[in-house]
Amino acid sequence: MSQLAFDEDEAKRIEALYHIRDAARRRRIVRDALGAEPGERVLDVGCGPGFYCAELLEDVGPDGSVVGVDSSEAMLGLAARRCQGHDNVAFHRAGATSLPVEDASFDRAVCVQVLEYVENADAGLAEMHRALRPGGRAVVWDIDWATVSWHSADEARMERALRAWDGHLVHTTLPRTLASRLRSVGFEDVSMEAHTFADAEFDSETYGAALFPFIANYLAGGGRLGEEETEAWAAEQRELGERGEFFFSCTQFCFAGTRPR
Repeated sequence: MSQLAFDEDEAKRIEALYHIRDAARRRRIVRDALGAEPGERVLDVGCGPGFYCAELLEDVGPDGSVVGVDSSEAMLGLAARRCQGHDNVAFHRAGATSLPVEDASFDRAVCVQVLEYVENADAGLAEMHRALRPGGRAVVWDIDWATVSWHSADEARMERALRAWDGHLVHTTLPRTLASRLRSVGFEDVSMEAHTFADAEFDSETYGAALFPFIANYLAGGGRLGEEETEAWAAEQRELGERGEFFFSCTQFCFAGTRPR
């Protein structure tokens, strides 16, 4: 396994990814599922460049507050700049399994595409449970990477590319066990919704096309797929896009649970 390093350059690339149309669609779904209300206190675990924090500040209003936690200093810097001018937001550098917050101090907690990178995902869920007040709601979003369907004339090469890409994750199919994991740490009323992100055009505003350069850069590095094979894989995808034959699909899952009163 060789995870992505969220240094300053990578953080800026991730920030650009958050601007695309599909990312905005995902944030709308997450915010609807979370249901943050004015005056509430919300925790964002793995806040990244702060897009959710900035939008959640709108949901909770001046009487509410938002706390973002991330292990990357570069991400926290972007998040702080994005939320500049608000005195009801705070950021802390920490991992998902050791949140620097008090027990039962939040009304809502959100964690988007973070736990698939965390070795002890159960500990991360338990920390969110600890941070929530009785009756508090958590929303957890992750991808089952085995659901990826990606068109290629060279199916064997595509399979090698996707298996190599799996190496940047700790859990490639975490959603399959998230419901039981949430219940095991004490959440109740656990629910799940599946959301398909599918692209039939090589459009940088869509999830597959926007993710493409990240995957290509990762595959070319460290002998993961090899420079020559990665270039052949990438060239084919660009050509498919030019001919109107590009196709990408994956299923992303939104889980919610409540800490018992």
